[in-house]
Amino acid sequence: MSASTIVDGVDYGPLAGILGKWEGDRGQDVAPEPDGEEVAGYYETIVFEPAGEAENAERQVLAAVRYHLFVTRKHDGKVFHDQVGYWTWDKATGRITQSLAIPRAVALVAGGEARQEGDATVLTVAAGEDDPEWTISESPFMRENARTLGYRHTLRVAGDRLSYEQRTLLHIYGRRFDHTDRNELSRVG
Repeated sequence: MSASTIVDGVDYGPLAGILGKWEGDRGQDVAPEPDGEEVAGYYETIVFEPAGEAENAERQVLAAVRYHLFVTRKHDGKVFHDQVGYWTWDKATGRITQSLAIPRAVALVAGGEARQEGDATVLTVAAGEDDPEWTISESPFMRENARTLGYRHTLRVAGDRLSYEQRTLLHIYGRRFDHTDRNELSRVG
């Protein structure tokens, strides 16, 4: 394993490349509206920080990266998405996880894998309402009015460039809707 994956004595493996502060102004959000959909551009900042190791049941050791992201609409300058969570890597199994929470009373734990594509590290995770291992939790209001049925997030990092696509399948306004977000960001710190 390359020494570049080691930070403060912790091997972050494929997560090492995401550490730092990232900013992007090419975001595109396709969100549900009662009468269709809204497509909006956004600015985004994500901060990924090393959080050390987490030991589970004395048998599993995870390298943990804590993150905070916030998204601002281009057309009105308002923050419309704030999210906190962790990315973890289990060196023994190679499994990647993303746990996240948003202030709409929704949280999830998604699992997946990391792979190399040329000079890029690609992290892909998913969770679903009916998935017995990777689950979604939400308040009764959200389950009744804007239920999250599925989540898939693919993040690609190569050097100081990060891009992602996120798809969240919702049941909202009486119909299923594939809510998508994508952006390209640069490391600024």
